[in-house]
Amino acid sequence: MHVKTTYRIDGMTCVACSAAVERVTKKIDGVSSVSVNLNMKKMQIEYDDEKVNRDKIFEKIEKAGFVPSEDIEEKKVTIPILGMECAACAKAVEKAIGKLEGILEVTVNGLANKAYVKYDVKKIRLSEIKRAIVKAGYEPKEIERNIDNEVEDSGRLEENRMWLRFRIAIGFVIPLLYVSMGHMIGLPIPKFIDPMTAPLNFAIAQFILLAPITIVGRHFYTRGFKTLFTGHPNMDSLIAVGTSAAILYGIVATYRIAIGEVHYVRDLYIESAGTIIALIMLGKSLEHRSKGKASEAIKKLMGLRPKEAVVLHGEEEIIIPIDEVEVGDIVLVKPGEKIPVDGRVIEGYSAVDESMISGESIPVEKKIGSHVVGASINKNGLLKVKTTKVGQETALAKIIELVEQAQGSKAPIAKLADIIAGYFVPTVITIAVLSGLAWYLATKDLELTLKVFISVLVIACPCALGLATPTAIMVGTGKGADEGILIKSGVALERAHKIDAIVFDKTGTITEGKPRVTDFITKGHDKLDILKWIASAEKGSEHPLGEAIVQRAQSENIGLSKVKNFGIISGQGIKAQVEQHDLLLGNEKMMSDFNIQGCDFEKGYELAAQGKTPMFISVDGKYVGIVAVADTVKSDSKSAIEHLKNMGIKVAMITGDHQKTAEAIAKQVDIDWVISEVLPEDKSREVKALQEKGYRVAMVGDGINDAPALAQADIGIAIGSGTDVAMESADIVLMKDSIVDVVKAIELSHATIRNIKQNLFWAFGYNTLGIPIAAGVLHIFGGPLLNPMIGAAAMSFSSVSVVSNALRLKNFKSTL
Repeated sequence: MHVKTTYRIDGMTCVACSAAVERVTKKIDGVSSVSVNLNMKKMQIEYDDEKVNRDKIFEKIEKAGFVPSEDIEEKKVTIPILGMECAACAKAVEKAIGKLEGILEVTVNGLANKAYVKYDVKKIRLSEIKRAIVKAGYEPKEIERNIDNEVEDSGRLEENRMWLRFRIAIGFVIPLLYVSMGHMIGLPIPKFIDPMTAPLNFAIAQFILLAPITIVGRHFYTRGFKTLFTGHPNMDSLIAVGTSAAILYGIVATYRIAIGEVHYVRDLYIESAGTIIALIMLGKSLEHRSKGKASEAIKKLMGLRPKEAVVLHGEEEIIIPIDEVEVGDIVLVKPGEKIPVDGRVIEGYSAVDESMISGESIPVEKKIGSHVVGASINKNGLLKVKTTKVGQETALAKIIELVEQAQGSKAPIAKLADIIAGYFVPTVITIAVLSGLAWYLATKDLELTLKVFISVLVIACPCALGLATPTAIMVGTGKGADEGILIKSGVALERAHKIDAIVFDKTGTITEGKPRVTDFITKGHDKLDILKWIASAEKGSEHPLGEAIVQRAQSENIGLSKVKNFGIISGQGIKAQVEQHDLLLGNEKMMSDFNIQGCDFEKGYELAAQGKTPMFISVDGKYVGIVAVADTVKSDSKSAIEHLKNMGIKVAMITGDHQKTAEAIAKQVDIDWVISEVLPEDKSREVKALQEKGYRVAMVGDGINDAPALAQADIGIAIGSGTDVAMESADIVLMKDSIVDVVKAIELSHATIRNIKQNLFWAFGYNTLGIPIAAGVLHIFGGPLLNPMIGAAAMSFSSVSVVSNALRLKNFKSTL
């Protein structure tokens, strides 16, 4: 029977690869047709399953050096989830989703309350993923469509609810503490609830005051017990078990009081349950506020998006919502307004502030043909812009997506915390039970036992562990976005600080990427006249070197003349007649062939040694000067490279240029490691060779031919003014056209990883120290016994302190 199916083929990088796959599969007996799509990395194949099977086809493709796999219909979704309170919650959700068939990748960010899921729609439906989340004890919300509103409104609403619940709780905790403990310090207590005269009323009054606190804090119980019984206990489980123990003990004590055993009035523990809930609520509210500050970068980026656009229909100006603008629409942008879309200027001249996208504070000149970016601000002129990208295709939308992906990703350093968080809560419950049991067997003191049991449960803090890494990554990537540095993932953020070698592409990275006139020496004629003649001749050549000469004339406001008898002499230069003058412009061979005497070839050699291209000029058969053109070094390249070397990083430059030209450029920026005369397709091989020598390599480039090298490197860094292909292949994208930001990106990585290590140290240290104290280790040697209320306050403080430490990254400043 004939089977027609599609397989995915990884490892193909060029047309030769796809041809090789087609060639080896067509040779298989039983295969009737093969079609390979390089861009989609897919192969459509038709074969007779009685003669050949899938394994045989895969074997042939693997022998050819490629990786075949079943074709999948991949889909990515972001699912907001309610009810996650700590790292254990996130781990439970991740485990519940991850074990489903068809799940390709899942990352749960407890900080952002979102699950980032990649799945095969052929094997699993979204509804099944949501059911797994519900089964784990959490509430999935609708898939995000309008992330602006979701982040802004839902986040603010949840924070307001948390503070309201806390205010209600604290409003009842204060009188509860007064009633339960006021008599101990001599405060006046009404006789009808005085423990000495009305012990039963004293107990009942505390339960009445506790009721509203437990009602507003009921989510601790509903979620805590549900996750406990499903086998994935979290921080809520610790609070629920601990406070429930105190409440149950209080009920037993109240019953004892009611039957006449009034000495139980000293053993009431009701106020601890209420105070613990209130303190945890305070900690959670402060933590939520701090987490909100951590995600400010995303909110800020979302806030940049204009809501409306003025679209021209003929001569009529129509104001429409931004979502209704289509590609090809002509948008009118007045001075002071935000540019609503990505597009190209078709009329007008202005300076545009692109600082919100690139971090560059100096406005950029825009004229006809210039590209403009949505959300940038038109400073002074009227612009007509033809829309080229809308919606999720705009630069701003892609930046938001990149930052969100980075903030939702995990760095390798987080794995340890994740593993511990998965076992943390069950371990804490076990320690609480064992320590409580040990104290009861040793002392037969039920109050002491209860105090130890509850203290261990409430002081343990999986939150601090869970927040340590994602908060720092969120703030670090957000700070990077503010600076025009887009770090695509936590993995990239962590790897960047380990880099010990950086390979820079030359053209467009270290240099401007556009040839400019660097030297112009003349004799016998007015300098401006000669410039006018050679620019007029070069206007028709369309050669990059000629464009540099034309641009120089335009910058001098020189009008060009008509040209006659224009001709190109291959490999030598051009000839033309301009204003009745016979003009030659070319290399040494051209001057020799036309027998032009007196040429300053020595000067030409000198300029060539500097990496410049000298062109000799002859007018009416006489040598009149020399013009040199070169791709000039960016003004800040040298200082950036010097800084990298001072950081102990080895710096190399890779280029297809001749060795002498490459060395001349390298000398200007103080690079002593030059890899020259490299074909575009060989750049990745050179990067791999460095990796094989033990270097952890970063590759910095901007062109299509840099994409394989960017992908091969441990960290690929794309200059933002480069191509979309380079940016897709890179791990870090620099929005500004400056390698100074390479230094900033590496320094930011160092700062973020240092911050994560600090957070993990304090989180681990806190729990390592706090749990034994709560278990009564100090009390064994005559020291104090920890009060559960102090434990609850300490637990809340630990989470807030970790988030606050991460927020310090907002103050990051580069040393350059």
